[in-house]
Amino acid sequence: MRLKIQRKPRVLCLHGYRTSGEILKKMVGKWPKSVLQKLDLVFLDGPFLATGKSALEGIHDPPYYEWFHNNRDFREFYGLEECLLYIEDCMIKHGPFDGILGFSQGAVLAAALPGIQSQGAALTKVPKIKFLIIISGGKFGGIKYGLPKLATNAYSSPVQCPSLHFLGETDFQKADGVDLMNSFVDPIAIHHPKGHTVPRLDKKSEEVVLNFIQKIEKMGNQEKLINAAL
Repeated sequence: MRLKIQRKPRVLCLHGYRTSGEILKKMVGKWPKSVLQKLDLVFLDGPFLATGKSALEGIHDPPYYEWFHNNRDFREFYGLEECLLYIEDCMIKHGPFDGILGFSQGAVLAAALPGIQSQGAALTKVPKIKFLIIISGGKFGGIKYGLPKLATNAYSSPVQCPSLHFLGETDFQKADGVDLMNSFVDPIAIHHPKGHTVPRLDKKSEEVVLNFIQKIEKMGNQEKLINAAL
């Protein structure tokens, strides 16, 4: 009897503002092997070259990218439609993907995707997003953000997508992250003492992440059994 090898959850990873997929890969790569070996992580560069100086210049090498453009007070956004088409094309070429991981600007974008997808406004050619991992996130239309037209209904009802949220105690975006988390049904939170960064995982947070992955795997197995019975 041949054993069927179960596929790891495939995760599309969206980097922060004016950084890159390679930079996020280095940050997430500091997580324990016990977590990394459970996920198939794919790191994508944003569709637009950075339009200004990166905060990581001199720390990490360029080029740097953005997912969309915005004005200084984050009330107006540009290029979001092109961004969503770009992400959908990447998901078609390199998928199927099960979940999305996002940091900072990538987290703002990632968090809105299930709602945008469920409304039929974008990502209509790819499978439903099954889970999110949000690090230093916020939401369009949140405490200090404007609301792009495409994301108008992203949070019109509580988001059902399973979600794991990282909240830094000294993160300037913590209040936005809490506001975002409250828009989800049964969110799971990891509180850490750092600021606006991808934190290392201590034993407690490592266990939380592993339990979240286990939950996702069980959901995937249940879905397969239901589909097989149809």
